[in-house]
Amino acid sequence: RAALDRATVLLSMTKGGKRIDNVWGSGGGQQSVKHLVKEIDMLLKEYLLSGDVLEAERCLQELEVPHFHHELVYEAVVMVLESTGEKTFKMILDLLKSLWRSSVITVDQMKRGYERVYCEIPDINLDVPHSYSVLERFVEECFQAGIISKPLRDLCPSR
Repeated sequence: RAALDRATVLLSMTKGGKRIDNVWGSGGGQQSVKHLVKEIDMLLKEYLLSGDVLEAERCLQELEVPHFHHELVYEAVVMVLESTGEKTFKMILDLLKSLWRSSVITVDQMKRGYERVYCEIPDINLDVPHSYSVLERFVEECFQAGIISKPLRDLCPSR
């Protein structure tokens, strides 16, 4: 019954069919995790060079792995933590905002990506000093933009 109720909600949303494809996918899950991680890393690096949000969105959808979109969220936030300027911060924020608004990345995938960063921040901080403060600032900006929920924001670790 719960699955039918969830399906009814998804189908009744605007862009319902597109939303269904994003939730259940259509066939890209045959690729290895290593390959997908490389593809996502290249996608993010290309985006940071070009600034083309629509191209990044198209490339992510072409991978056909909506169940793995948390990896993009995780890698994107880590890139922000490792960067030294405002440009990456703003560009990744814009990309996540766009992917969120277009329903390419679901609530669950966004949450899983952020939770992975939260779990790994002590290790990240060893290599990237000040990563806690950058993470707090980025998480707050994402919350203000409506990308993440208040409970997810409140889970953000601080020093």
